[in-house]
Amino acid sequence: MRHNLSRSTAAALVLSLAIVLSGCSTTAENRALTSVHQPVVERNSYVFDVDTLPNGGIAPSEQRRLAGWFETLGLKYGDKITVDDPLKSKATLAAVDAVAGRWGLIIDNAAAPVTAGYVAAGSTRIVVTRTTASVPGCPDWHQKSDFSMTNRTSSNFGCAVNSNLAAMVADKEHLVKGATGSSETVVMSSTKAIDSFRKAPPSGETGLKGSGTSGSGN
Repeated sequence: MRHNLSRSTAAALVLSLAIVLSGCSTTAENRALTSVHQPVVERNSYVFDVDTLPNGGIAPSEQRRLAGWFETLGLKYGDKITVDDPLKSKATLAAVDAVAGRWGLIIDNAAAPVTAGYVAAGSTRIVVTRTTASVPGCPDWHQKSDFSMTNRTSSNFGCAVNSNLAAMVADKEHLVKGATGSSETVVMSSTKAIDSFRKAPPSGETGLKGSGTSGSGN
């Protein structure tokens, strides 16, 4: 037996289906494989003023103060150290560089970033710029990770990978701009093992060594 639906009934069914499908979708859907959760890099600058000697350089007592500040700051790889010295004294730069060397770092010869206030006469300002990276909004489970009618990715898609990347990169600046190498290839070092193998004399060049057994039998 065939049943025919009236136009009003069919329209009501179509409207109901549209409402159901609209409830399954969201306004912010990502159908691509590029995560919307990307690492964000932030820079913070810390300043410390030390008194300098009349002819340049830093007294041992001021160097101890600077070392204590570095230790309190937790100076580490990736921190950028610049010096704002009005006199441009090489002795002062050498003294700061020597203290920073205790942490395995060297000062950057680039100009120091602009900081609040001014450097008083007879003083030098040391600026430590620290870069951090994080992925805001992660983890993100505001959407259910079930079947999607629009073939979207999960709301948490990319959080694990990008959060691990932001935490593992030693120098966070490399997330903005990759490290630049010297573009030089040391061929002698890369082929050293191969050359050593090729130059080794063949094992049979000196002839076969005789072998035997010795001992007393019963």
